[in-house]
Amino acid sequence: MPRLSTHSYPLPGTLARWLLFGEWRAHPVRALLAVAAIAVGVAMGFAIHLINAAAFNEFSAAVKSLSGQADVQVAGREPLFDEAIYPRLASHPEVVVASPVIELSAGVVGMPSGGGSLRIIGIDPFRAGFISPDLTGVPGEGRMTDVLADDTIFLSPAAESWLGKRRGDTLVLRAGTTEVGLRVAGPVQRARSGQRIAVMDIGAAQWRFQKLGRLSRVDLKLRDGVDRAAFQRRLAAELERAYPGRFTVRQPDDGDQEERNANLSRAYRVNLTVLALVALFTGAFLVFSTQALSVMRRRSQFALLRVLGLERGQLLRQVLLEGASLGVAGGALGIAAGYALAALALHFFGGDLGAGYFPGIRPQVQFTPVAAAVFFALGLGVALLGCLAPALEAARARPAVAIKSGADEAALSRLSRIWPSLLCIVLAAGLAFAPPVFELPLFGYLSIALLLIGGIGLMPRLAAATFRRMEALALRLRTKWPGLSPILPLALSRLANAPGQASIALGGVLASFSLMVAMGIMVSSFRVSVDDWMGHILPADLYVRTAAGGNTGFLTPEQQAALAATPGVAQAQFLRTRPVSLSPDRPNVVVIARDIDARDPGRLLYLVGEQAPVPAGSRPAWVSEALLDLYGARVGQPITLPLGGGQARFFVAGVWRDYANQAGSVVIRLADYRALTGEAEVTDAALYAARGSSAEQLEQSVRALPFGSALQTMSTADIRSMSLRIFDRSFAVTYILEAIAIAIGLSGVAASFSAQTLARAKEFGMLRHVGVTRAQVLQILAFEGGFLTLLGVACGFALGLVISLILVYVVNPQSFHWTMQLHLPWNLLGGVAAVLIGASVLTALVSGRHALSGGPVRAVREDW
Repeated sequence: MPRLSTHSYPLPGTLARWLLFGEWRAHPVRALLAVAAIAVGVAMGFAIHLINAAAFNEFSAAVKSLSGQADVQVAGREPLFDEAIYPRLASHPEVVVASPVIELSAGVVGMPSGGGSLRIIGIDPFRAGFISPDLTGVPGEGRMTDVLADDTIFLSPAAESWLGKRRGDTLVLRAGTTEVGLRVAGPVQRARSGQRIAVMDIGAAQWRFQKLGRLSRVDLKLRDGVDRAAFQRRLAAELERAYPGRFTVRQPDDGDQEERNANLSRAYRVNLTVLALVALFTGAFLVFSTQALSVMRRRSQFALLRVLGLERGQLLRQVLLEGASLGVAGGALGIAAGYALAALALHFFGGDLGAGYFPGIRPQVQFTPVAAAVFFALGLGVALLGCLAPALEAARARPAVAIKSGADEAALSRLSRIWPSLLCIVLAAGLAFAPPVFELPLFGYLSIALLLIGGIGLMPRLAAATFRRMEALALRLRTKWPGLSPILPLALSRLANAPGQASIALGGVLASFSLMVAMGIMVSSFRVSVDDWMGHILPADLYVRTAAGGNTGFLTPEQQAALAATPGVAQAQFLRTRPVSLSPDRPNVVVIARDIDARDPGRLLYLVGEQAPVPAGSRPAWVSEALLDLYGARVGQPITLPLGGGQARFFVAGVWRDYANQAGSVVIRLADYRALTGEAEVTDAALYAARGSSAEQLEQSVRALPFGSALQTMSTADIRSMSLRIFDRSFAVTYILEAIAIAIGLSGVAASFSAQTLARAKEFGMLRHVGVTRAQVLQILAFEGGFLTLLGVACGFALGLVISLILVYVVNPQSFHWTMQLHLPWNLLGGVAAVLIGASVLTALVSGRHALSGGPVRAVREDW
């Protein structure tokens, strides 16, 4: 008989297409499930990348648009600084124009949604015209003086749309507990789409919002020929000598601001992307399952082709081609779906995916070919990875052995090798303790991936050992009680003697259920920890702050005294927050000044770790966990904070858990803050009800105060409920991705069971010939499906619990710089486990009915 080839050339096109499309036509459902899994993983990863890239780029562009053509900016380490430095900067011989700026976030009164804040930029219209012409207002015809008026404000188009205001309307804002009415004089010259800002004269802004003599930054335009970098270094050194620790000198386009924004949202973006790639991992296993079953079923076909002259390399490339076709289809569909999904998400939900990192912008999705190519390559790569082992097995098989029937389990014998899996688990254990890279838990993610690979690789050996012991127990029981049905021993015998085939179905259960367990435990632990944390740090009965939000609201000393003297108030505690900059390339740290007893800080703070006694004469401070990781703060050591126009030294007395400020926070005593800054105003008040008085009565008393209508009151229960709603909204994408991974896992389990059941038609025919009834065969299948899934669920729970420990104690602290307590959501885990077991049994029964539909004679006729 002539041979097809004497060299390892590619298959002829007709034969390659025949093998490829013949397999797709024979088993379209399995192929479509594998394609869908890859497409979902690629789509979710690509969509998250596009959404975050669009939001980050738009936010950065909006920040740059506010800087205009400034060469250098001088900003304070505190939000506002004394304008006395302005003449020194404006008269600098190398500066041609110095433009002072004040930025505020004013609460809007009368918003239909119940509150909101508007970003206001106060500028000198004459100087800003040389540096930031886009920020200048456009007054009406004949009203040029409106740009200098003390009762006018200019709104960007997005702010006009949001507020429902037009030229001539009155906008009411909050300053302290009083209302400030301003006339909308026109639009801002050129504001970016979706950018909610307002512009007014700097003097009017300082006066109206009680910030006289205060600035946020000074934009500098240098003379021609001046080296910006050299000038920046000289000015920074000059200001540091004159005003130690008070100012930051930067270039608007030097990347500092972009780096700060990136640092704030980077962990969130990376975690979402990794979670999206979980679907890709499941897709890789589905490709493996599909190709492994296909290779097992076609062993005799491949052996015949080898006998006819097909060489190993040609067969290897053919199987890889079949797997690659799944990856190409899934990757292409995923790229298209990801772009559409990103466009829909940006249109309906904005660019922060519920996390609030990029407020006040309206980004538009932009297709990025490089990212598309990367995610397409990921989809193709996981498909090739998934079919690599089956392809190697098909190429290595001996034609003389493979052409015989009944050699299916031998083809999977290599899967039972235990040393690669143990090596993966050992490496995973070592990497779990590795430090972060670029402040990201990259080794933690790698450890999780190795655990999954190692766990799935142990399945054949574990299945064989487990089911052999169960088979022996069943045989002993049948020996003791001969009247017992032989169905259970038959089912266990099949599972014990075909562990390779069982492991394919077990791997699908293990992959999907372990990841669901891990993510479910992590999210539940975080949610419960947040709830417990709020219950600890919110001990008062009623919390009060100025309504409408923003940073222009405050309570004066007289109003604080009135609140403390309100009937029904047993105790009143006050709080003041202020963002400060400890590093120019990191987001601001929040300083929280509150009435706290240094002898018992744990009454108001959720303390973690060691605490240190405060030396006499020292100012105590309690830092959040983020300060330990990001700034190297340590208990018992000093920390310096920019307060009151200088550098204030504090003693770190302890560490507290703070879920509200990812970038870090420092708690100090309110008395120390007032002594350093000279500011007596506060932003919040906590009121404790006297005996016999309820929170509702207390709220009514507060409302009766002369300034009560300007206050927002909330009970502890209200704050916790609102915060958990925000938490659930922030994790909505996580829930969706987790649900998708579970759905893909269920589909994969169903596909594996159905494929294996249909491939056993001959086996069922032989059982029917020896007297096993149709109902008994279905019972055997039900037992097999139930036992397999039960073992997969048990192992998946154990593996998922280990992965959740890495997520809770490694990935989460390295990503967000806070810790949490472990909590297991038993109801969720039990519900999903029951669904998995039920779906597996049902799939086995449905597939068995189909496999038995042809009758025993037809099923075994190929063996005659």
